Amino acid sequence: MNRLLTVSIALLCCLPLAAAQTDYVQQIASLIDPAKLATLGERGANSRVQKAVYWLAVARKGDEKPAKVLDRAVALAGYKKAAAKRTKDALLRNFGIAEKLGCLNETGLAEMRRGRAAKVTKGPYKGDELSVDHIIPRAVVPELDNVIANLELMPLRMNEKKNAKIGDRQRDTAKKFYRAGLLSRKGLEAVQ
Repeated sequence: MNRLLTVSIALLCCLPLAAAQTDYVQQIASLIDPAKLATLGERGANSRVQKAVYWLAVARKGDEKPAKVLDRAVALAGYKKAAAKRTKDALLRNFGIAEKLGCLNETGLAEMRRGRAAKVTKGPYKGDELSVDHIIPRAVVPELDNVIANLELMPLRMNEKKNAKIGDRQRDTAKKFYRAGLLSRKGLEAVQ
């Protein structure tokens, strides 16, 4: 009887932690759900990238590994195989960018939680807003406007210097997106 009570108490103590872990996953899955993204207007997913990075930071503070949280979130959102990998990799890359630029401080996280731009606090772009860029420009392939895997955080001044240029990175990325089912043949041809 004493052992059963100990096990029951141990399980009850773990419930809030399990609920919190599930919350990170559910929050991110909701933000990256392809069906929801498809209903958004122009640049509608930009704030969702900021919010997803916020939830990854919260998860890490809760001793969760962001990669593990994303494994569960992309699966819950319905991504499969290559599309899941591309989406997960993009979110991990954005998390790393935000961290490197010093945006995961208390003030930055408060902004990102609301889907707003954090201030860059480290590096040559210190003081800039953190903006969302389309790796493959939406002017070239509008169908990628709200595809999470195509969105990348960067300082605003850096983003403003870019335009609808297509280079090796964009061509390589387009091929990967096409193979992952994130880009149509017509979109691939537009990039090539």
